[in-house]
Amino acid sequence: MKSHRSGKHVSVDEAIDAISDGSRIYVAQGSGCPYGFLASIDQRRESFNKLEFVSAFLLERPAPVDHLGEPFRWLSLQPTGGMRDVLDHDAFGIIPGRYSDLDGICAPGGPLAADVVVCQVSPPDSSGFCSLGTGVGGHVSLIRDAPLVIGQVNNSMPFVHGDGECHAKDFDLLVTIDEPLAELQPAPIDPVSSKIAEHITPFIPDGSTLQFGIGAVPDAVLSTLRGRKDLGLHGGMINDACVDLIECGAVNNLHKGCDPGVSVAAEIMGTRDLYDWVDRNPLVRMARGSHTHGILGMASVQNFVALQSTVEMALDGSANSEFASGRFISGPGGAPDFAFGASIATGGRSIIAMPSTAAKGTVSRIVGRLAQGAPTTLSSYLADVVVTEYGAVELRGKTLAERAELLVSIAHPEHRALLSAP
Repeated sequence: MKSHRSGKHVSVDEAIDAISDGSRIYVAQGSGCPYGFLASIDQRRESFNKLEFVSAFLLERPAPVDHLGEPFRWLSLQPTGGMRDVLDHDAFGIIPGRYSDLDGICAPGGPLAADVVVCQVSPPDSSGFCSLGTGVGGHVSLIRDAPLVIGQVNNSMPFVHGDGECHAKDFDLLVTIDEPLAELQPAPIDPVSSKIAEHITPFIPDGSTLQFGIGAVPDAVLSTLRGRKDLGLHGGMINDACVDLIECGAVNNLHKGCDPGVSVAAEIMGTRDLYDWVDRNPLVRMARGSHTHGILGMASVQNFVALQSTVEMALDGSANSEFASGRFISGPGGAPDFAFGASIATGGRSIIAMPSTAAKGTVSRIVGRLAQGAPTTLSSYLADVVVTEYGAVELRGKTLAERAELLVSIAHPEHRALLSAP
């Protein structure tokens, strides 16, 4: 990064005083979110008439969300469970947007240009060098261009190599607030997830480069890959399940076509053990979203396997990952990026994996058509491999009638008759 700021260490109140009333604040995502500093802003809310926050995926609920409309407004590109109770609030908004476009949306001249960027940073060394640590994807580019950049120095934040390496003078102001990093606990692997994983692993041969999301299914899949050779990691995140694969040698990143020898991700989300493991680990490199999720980055990956989930899939292969129970619950995140990226990568495969039902078996996740009002997160032309606990089917190159027949075959048996009805 090109240093052009003061890098001044100030008190929390001084940093908050530097934020102009009416500002739009971009909040770093994932485990890099500066929850402590946001809590301090919330405590000073009477100092402002209006502040607007913009964020992507967050692991915990930030304090300002508890005071929406007085004076806060919060916009999210990917709201998570901690915000479900405010999704319908007048001062909360969901912004459809791909992960790869985070910095473009909030860059100067963008539709939601950020006046302020707030993030966490590892403690600067004696020469001022530090790291954005466990998250860089959306905000690493904004730090260069935003009018005001405030870093929360946290002794719990590891130094992670890659695009997040920076200097104190990449920040206007630095405040020291120590707090535990937000953690993402490994999901319990239940029998359904294990069965889905059994159907997925044949699509991950030796030499594959993996991308995966959050949840029991990807964790179950990763747990089956210890016997693989020459795997690579390139994608949205690194979690605890990756550590074992790297340390046992199944992942060596030697044949993925780019970034040889290192696992590349935009976010690191997991337990404290993971955060300690990535600290100054030469086998891990953080990269901006335009590389991990962007077309040029993914086009250079060999044998790219993108593993994702969805809320529901229609019989034509189109998928909705944002809408359930009559309302929007999330944004598209990296799903469109990775589904398209896998379609252009050499030897790429896009896998959508999901339990066959929701709501304790009462709702089929394979449907005749997407729910009324639901967006098409993934168009039908992106459909490739679809997996439930009842099997895996390959849709690419299949007619609409063939796709429907294949998808019905992996729906829950209790829902197949209705799906097959004329």
